[in-house]
Amino acid sequence: MKAVIQRVSSASVTIDSKIVADIQKGLLVLVGIEDADNQEDINWLCQKIANLRIFGDENEVMNLSIKEIDGDVIVVSQFTLHALTKKGNRPSYIKASKPEIAIPIYENFVQQLEIELGKKVQTGIFGADMKVSLLNDGPVTIVINSKNKE
Repeated sequence: MKAVIQRVSSASVTIDSKIVADIQKGLLVLVGIEDADNQEDINWLCQKIANLRIFGDENEVMNLSIKEIDGDVIVVSQFTLHALTKKGNRPSYIKASKPEIAIPIYENFVQQLEIELGKKVQTGIFGADMKVSLLNDGPVTIVINSKNKE
């Protein structure tokens, strides 16, 4: 499971000209799922996201987590995180899970993140053509792969 975590001043997801998710200070999490992902990946990644100390404290040092600032989160599925670009110029998405595998894992990921945060997480709609808008704060962008727990 791959995730791109962006600290945002604001973010939203629009589908068919309708805003389906909208937050102020918090995180926009883009998540890519592959067939090998399991509950261990979900638990580890959700715990890591909930506790990442990437928000400024009283001295503007990145020392606080999303939980500590009571920020909000939007999670958006993004199969293109598993793009393979080694050959040619057209990315291959062969490693990205098909919807029948990815949707239950994605839904479980969102539920587990809500448990970690103790609050509702907003989302896009799996497989929809989404317009994602964000004001990256910092900018702070972190890429995490649950298969490479470093």
